[in-house]
Amino acid sequence: MTEPHGPLHGVKVVACSTAQAGTVPYMLMADLGAEVIKIEMPQTGDNSRASTVLPGLPSTYFETNNRGVKSLTLNLKAGEGRDILRKLVAQADIFGQNFRPGAAEKNGFGYEELRQVNPRLVYVSISGYGPGGPHADLPGTDSMAQALGGIAEAYSTPGQALKTGIVSVADETCAILAFGGALAALTYARATGIGQKVDCSLLGGQIRLMGWTLTTAMWRNRNPVTGQARVTGTPQRPGLSASFNDRDGKPLVFQLNGARKWREAMTALGFYEALEEAGFGDLGVIVSSERQRETLLHMLDGLFATGSRDEWVEKLRAADIVAAPINTLLEASNDPDVLANGYVSEVDYPKYGKRLKVHGSPWRFSQTPARIGVAPELGAHNDEILARLGYTPAQVEELRGRQII
Repeated sequence: MTEPHGPLHGVKVVACSTAQAGTVPYMLMADLGAEVIKIEMPQTGDNSRASTVLPGLPSTYFETNNRGVKSLTLNLKAGEGRDILRKLVAQADIFGQNFRPGAAEKNGFGYEELRQVNPRLVYVSISGYGPGGPHADLPGTDSMAQALGGIAEAYSTPGQALKTGIVSVADETCAILAFGGALAALTYARATGIGQKVDCSLLGGQIRLMGWTLTTAMWRNRNPVTGQARVTGTPQRPGLSASFNDRDGKPLVFQLNGARKWREAMTALGFYEALEEAGFGDLGVIVSSERQRETLLHMLDGLFATGSRDEWVEKLRAADIVAAPINTLLEASNDPDVLANGYVSEVDYPKYGKRLKVHGSPWRFSQTPARIGVAPELGAHNDEILARLGYTPAQVEELRGRQII
């Protein structure tokens, strides 16, 4: 048995989930002390075990999304496999699945079936499109949700083909929302004894991620101007977020919340006198005239190209201006704030003889800190979990021999 840790110690989770959106909610729970039993098919397991396997290392995909959980192999197409699942559910707080809509019900572990086993159960279902609507029965993927949810257009460049991003923002957003929804329902279940089904979808999460920008578009009944990732601002919202490259081509961003900060920022950089002489002493011209904006941006490009990114960011921050380097993924993983807060950590992998960098925890709890685990070998916890349910070693071997586990 592992030593108790985390604010979710004592919470029991059973997850028939694969891929990313369906596994990350429970990986996060495992980080925070919950016991998470991941159900996998005997012999084959979760298909993502074979995704992005680097030489001499485990799958980056599977490890990132399943660390700290326990693996129990069960053939859920067999009656005995479903019986074992029901025994686990009877003791569980949360059950999760992200099968294609209708598959769980067809195979005997839909919400209506499992609530009969455990009325307090929080049942989390993750789909592509959501439980209603014309496409509710279709499977979904991260790129599908990025395309439908608006982020592909939001980060588009005029004249270039729209494309979805390599980072799985739809999967991850849905997963984090499912994590919160499950714990909200668990709070209610513990207070009232009444469980419930929680539906989340890739599309729903992506819509939420669009935030106030979507609200503004809906209220104005027109799309926002795209292709301005390097500079944004409106006359109604007199701020500025802009990005520039330094002399080595390294990008940085700074943001001004209001026109008053323009002079302070440009003075800190040593640019203000030159800008004022050129007629750019007022922030208003940046957002009110396309021609003037392009002229100003061209001038700023030249000014920022005279120094280093670290130098510019340091000067802006010293003047209390929000500024940061635009990191690559590797730069982000080595960012001093990322490391100091434990957002990236290191874990020992004795099987591979390595200590590797992994995601840390996005939370910090003063009394019940999270603990980072590793993903399980397929079926690694079969004997432990089945023994707890009353199966003898001989019975476990017999189940294994018949490929029930």
